[in-house]
Amino acid sequence: MDLSQKIRNIPDFPKEGILFKDITPLLRDKEALKEAIVKMADMFREHEIDYVVGIEARGFLVGTPLAIELDKGFIPIRKPGKLPDEVLNVSYQLEYGKNEIEIHKDAINKGDKILLVDDLLATGGTTLAATQMIESLGGEVVGCAFLLELDELSGREVLKNYKVKSLLIS
Repeated sequence: MDLSQKIRNIPDFPKEGILFKDITPLLRDKEALKEAIVKMADMFREHEIDYVVGIEARGFLVGTPLAIELDKGFIPIRKPGKLPDEVLNVSYQLEYGKNEIEIHKDAINKGDKILLVDDLLATGGTTLAATQMIESLGGEVVGCAFLLELDELSGREVLKNYKVKSLLIS
C-alpha cells in the first residue's frame, strides 16, 4: 500500500502559506494505520528499548500503538499544566516565540532506553527539546521515529546526534 496517498495536503492551514499534512485519512483507514505502525516498529525492532515516549498531541496517536506493537510501555510528553504530579519543564524557541513541554519527573530512570516518537518531523525544535528533557532525567534516546518528515525544513540536521527514522519523507 502506498501510505503517502493517505496523507492529505491542506493548503493555507493553519495560516496562509502553510501546506498542512493531514494524517487523519491514514488514521481512519485501519489497514493503512496498522501497516504504518508495523513498519515504524520494524525500523527499531532490533534496538534495545525500554519505553516509547510520545510528544503531545499527535505523537500519542502514533506512539501508543507503536508501544503496543513493540511490547513496551508508553510515556507522554505534554503541554504545560496537563500532568498531575511533579514535572520537569523545558522551554524551547520556535520561529516566532517559544513553547514548553513537560514530563513527570519519575517517568524515566537513569539508563532507560527511549524511543522518541512524533507524527511529524519539521524543524526538529520540539523533538530536540524532548531529547534534552529525557537525557536530563538520565534516559538514553536510542532513536527518534516519525510517521512523516518534511525534508525541506531540515529537522534531521537539528537531530544529527540521534538515529532518526521517518516512514514517509515529503
